[in-house]
Amino acid sequence: MPHCANPLFRNIVLRSPFDGVKRKQCLQYLQTLRRLQFDGFKTVYLGETEIPESLATGEDFRGGLCVPSPSWCVVHAGGSQGWVPWRYRVFLRDELSVRPEDGFFAEFCKAARKTYGKCAVVVKDARRPEARPTEDGEPQAQARARSVVHLTSIACCPDVAKACGHELLCLPSPYNYLNPLDLAWSSLKWFIINNRREFCLQSIDSVYAYQFLLLSDLISKGMEQVSPSKWRTLINKVRRWENYYLGKFS
Repeated sequence: MPHCANPLFRNIVLRSPFDGVKRKQCLQYLQTLRRLQFDGFKTVYLGETEIPESLATGEDFRGGLCVPSPSWCVVHAGGSQGWVPWRYRVFLRDELSVRPEDGFFAEFCKAARKTYGKCAVVVKDARRPEARPTEDGEPQAQARARSVVHLTSIACCPDVAKACGHELLCLPSPYNYLNPLDLAWSSLKWFIINNRREFCLQSIDSVYAYQFLLLSDLISKGMEQVSPSKWRTLINKVRRWENYYLGKFS
């Protein structure tokens, strides 16, 4: 009688044909990052996160019929010295604002150059295609970005980065946890959930009740909670993973 393996067991046993390619991508990324750090480049992680309206207001739309609500996209960067001292952006994400902003990345590169000097700017590209082996069987695993890297709200151009003395690196998609910015975003969202009532103003008249959310102040205060010391903790955690993979994949 045939026996069907447990789905979880199958997921553990089966391997993707691109596993070796992804490991080489990770190794090349880490080796390139280490060389840049040795040459005096400061590592800066640039990224974005979505803040749904329900997260900011505390309303629960599960199981109900409602018009899809917009969300806000927060774009910022940080590293071992904390958040980059630069005015981060909050974009409204709806059907009317889906085009990446122009000039945003150039402004960021100039601010990072002024504060830190030359930087290794690490980004994640959600639309990056799967790596394919070349004719000799070796993967096309390029750590330095060779073309424009598209985030949701901005486009990062390697030529713009080089013009400011920076290098633009793409983090391999299977190893997103090598980006400490994800943990910083998580801390921001937990702050929003736990403190949104303190940034909410209510007004009631004879007919309607209004609620005003000081979203900009809420996000700003949440950013402050991710202090430079917390950033160093996140960086050290990522550094341990990097050292582990450098030893394992070399």
